Amino acid sequence: MHNEAGGAAKLIDEIAAALTGVDHEIVIVDDASTDETHQILVAKRRDAPQLRVLRHQRNAGQSRALRTGVLAARAPVVVMLDGDGQNDPADIPSLLAAFRDGAPGLAMVAGERRHRKDSAAKKWASGAANSLRRRVLNDGAVDTGCGLKAFYREAFLRLPYFDHMHRYLPALMRREGYEVAFAPVSHRPREHGASKYTNIGRFLVAIRDLSGVFWLNGRSRDPGAVEESES
Repeated sequence: MHNEAGGAAKLIDEIAAALTGVDHEIVIVDDASTDETHQILVAKRRDAPQLRVLRHQRNAGQSRALRTGVLAARAPVVVMLDGDGQNDPADIPSLLAAFRDGAPGLAMVAGERRHRKDSAAKKWASGAANSLRRRVLNDGAVDTGCGLKAFYREAFLRLPYFDHMHRYLPALMRREGYEVAFAPVSHRPREHGASKYTNIGRFLVAIRDLSGVFWLNGRSRDPGAVEESES
């Protein structure tokens, strides 16, 4: 979260409700908010003891916040979602079910937003970027920008880290030899705060990052199965 004071408490309540009966923790990374986000999160721990609040001293962006949260997480399975409230926590159980029932080798189930509640300009820019990325990387993802994903913590920590890597998780997972599946999820309009990205800024960064991920994929070599010999 970065400056999400208006919706922070509500989102935590929704996550807790979606995971009723499931042993879980909620790890929120406050990416150096300058509003009341941090104070609200700390106060919320009084009625949500499973909540953990981590705070960046300096704003470091979504990918670094994601890595901070995954490094701190205690469970083998992590579900990530954006802190702006546009991802609906009610989709988490179905995402976990798809993850649990997936084929052997599956390490991630990525959400694909249906009926997006963004502006026409944002949807056009996102669609163009997704189309270009899919042609270049052949990762099978039609909506890699969706923040709702379930994955094995260990698999994520094997991936190369770089800023904005959260937009390339399906391609990076497949680079490591893991299987990735996709599942439809809902999408909600933003009720509080403001987007941290602009369409032009997102596009320029995407071009640079896409070339980097393409290079990474080209420098990967598959060893096939790895077997440990018995003495």
